[in-house]
Amino acid sequence: MSVAALAAAAVLVAAGATGPPPPGMPAAPAAARPPIHWDPIPYDARRRADMRAYARRHYGLDRAGLRNPQVIVEHMTANRSYRATFNTFAPNRPDAELGELPGVCSHFVIDIDGTIHQLVPLRLMCRHTVGLNDTSIGIEHVGLDGGEVLANARMLRASLRLTRWLQSRYAIAARDVIGHNESLSSPHHHERVARLRTQTHADWPRRLMRRFRARLAG
Repeated sequence: MSVAALAAAAVLVAAGATGPPPPGMPAAPAAARPPIHWDPIPYDARRRADMRAYARRHYGLDRAGLRNPQVIVEHMTANRSYRATFNTFAPNRPDAELGELPGVCSHFVIDIDGTIHQLVPLRLMCRHTVGLNDTSIGIEHVGLDGGEVLANARMLRASLRLTRWLQSRYAIAARDVIGHNESLSSPHHHERVARLRTQTHADWPRRLMRRFRARLAG
């Protein structure tokens, strides 16, 4: 590779660029898929119809499908039990916070022992982040605070492996791996319902996500 190509590659990496490499620059190896336990919540025709109606209200889209995701959102479950999290996501009922259908969910939940559970196929939207559900993949971590994940070697290893695999599969830049608390600053954020345009949660604030993204790049 020429010196010019190496310099161009360094600029692209620093900018968090995605997509095919420039001529003369070798493609980065694809990240390996980590072990994932398939544990699906019910996502029947009724829930799909509710998701489609939600997407029409909030994004102007007439579909329940997730296409070409651009963002990965890291979450905390606000409890210490995978089973309690599953039981929250499984019913298709209005959520306590916003009172909307379909029921809330995330695509993945990482348990305290590092087990990765997949609850929803990646071809379908989940309600996990207002303003980003149509373009993002949700990853929940069992616990109360992102600092717990950063201090738990097995959990952090699983989270990094899963996130890297999803980044590789969908060409998602490191800058678009965000904490829920960073949702409003994402360039992909858009929300048609005026009262929800500033709605977010406190989990995974920037000070913790800086550390997570640093480990992701390491």
